[in-house]
Amino acid sequence: MSCSKNVIVYGSGISGQGAARVLAKRGWRIFLYTDYSCKIAEELEKTLAATSGMVICGNFSKLIGSAELMVLSPGIPTDMPSVRLAENSGMEVISEIELAYRIYKGSLIAITGTNGKTTTTTIVGEMLKKLSVPSAIGGNIGLSLSEEAERLPENSWLTAEVSSFQLERVRSFAPDIAVVLNLTPDHLERHHTMDSYSAAKKRIFAQQTKEQVTVLNYDDPIVKRWAAESKGQICYFSRKKNLKKGVFIQDGNFVVKWKNKVYIICSVKEVHLFGGHNEENILSAIACGFFAGVTPEDMAVVLRDFQGVEHRLEYVTTIEGVRYYNDSKATNTDSVIKALNAFENGHVILLAGGHDKMTDLGLLMKEVKEKTDMLILLGEAKERFHEAALDCGVKGIMLADSFEDAVQKAYTIAKEPQVVLLSPGCSSYDMFKNYPERGRYFKQLVMALNS
Repeated sequence: MSCSKNVIVYGSGISGQGAARVLAKRGWRIFLYTDYSCKIAEELEKTLAATSGMVICGNFSKLIGSAELMVLSPGIPTDMPSVRLAENSGMEVISEIELAYRIYKGSLIAITGTNGKTTTTTIVGEMLKKLSVPSAIGGNIGLSLSEEAERLPENSWLTAEVSSFQLERVRSFAPDIAVVLNLTPDHLERHHTMDSYSAAKKRIFAQQTKEQVTVLNYDDPIVKRWAAESKGQICYFSRKKNLKKGVFIQDGNFVVKWKNKVYIICSVKEVHLFGGHNEENILSAIACGFFAGVTPEDMAVVLRDFQGVEHRLEYVTTIEGVRYYNDSKATNTDSVIKALNAFENGHVILLAGGHDKMTDLGLLMKEVKEKTDMLILLGEAKERFHEAALDCGVKGIMLADSFEDAVQKAYTIAKEPQVVLLSPGCSSYDMFKNYPERGRYFKQLVMALNS
């Protein structure tokens, strides 16, 4: 990797600290910059100091001229004045996943989409463990991608969950297998328009070559059309159509059809994950496993054993015949719709609301009207959600004074065969640091009901 040996790493979260640690260990002088005060591990401070690097809080302008490269953490909007100042000064600005790509010598799978990234990435990670070479997952899940890239040898596979934020500042990033799961409105408070959001997502395959593979959702009308913009080999996946080639469901089985050969992986009924969205996640994961060289038999073993990921339609417990599910990772409306669709018989008591992303609520409330017996609203978004629910004719609505009150209300009214589902459709920042903290607290409150 050839660039300046003086680097600004902007952002002190997991990605930023990971990038700073990797580059400092390579002997580079790193300025770990944050707009606000932060605490970092003493070990990292010593690593930075060893090459005359340091942590700097505020006053970005004094760093101009001190470096030629900025590594941007995903939480930092690219239209921040400090980022524009850096670019106007001639500094190259790249994302942390671009840094990882530049230092990584092995084979890379990158997975993006509005929903399903974590589940798909986790399944692929388990499949790659069946290979005889080292493998890891990273990016928007687990450790920073650059730290995983640094530790893996050339003969290895790295699977990256990548968000639109991380893709905004990639340049040469060209994964061997690029996956786009779906596209629905999200993060418009940052991207502002769907065109901008789409453009960020498409960067995942923009630099691919004909030797590489682009895996796209045939059932998503927007994503399907993106095949015309990729130079890679196109592999579609579909849960609705038998494809001439690709990955699909046929006669109740997950099937791969490629180069006139058909491979049956396993029966849909054999897997623990439920819902159409999870069938899509599994299909895309099978595509990744197939092109990475995992055998159909090994993929089947993984799929039969896989229980799901925490905070994504996670079963918590059953109380007096009522099942409770934690879907705290549902931070957008489309994710809630997918969760509701997973309960084919309806009778859902839905807990929704949080920090409002200001996305349109029309389609969500139509699904809520169809599938829920009661909608319990909480957080900053509850008034707007309430208004949208009334406009759509949703009958059963309750407003909660707190997160605890929402769970208690659900417990009080829930009767078998109803299910209680936390699927907020909002980010968590009004009450929690992140969606995992929200999900864990929900589970804690539910388990206390059962004690």
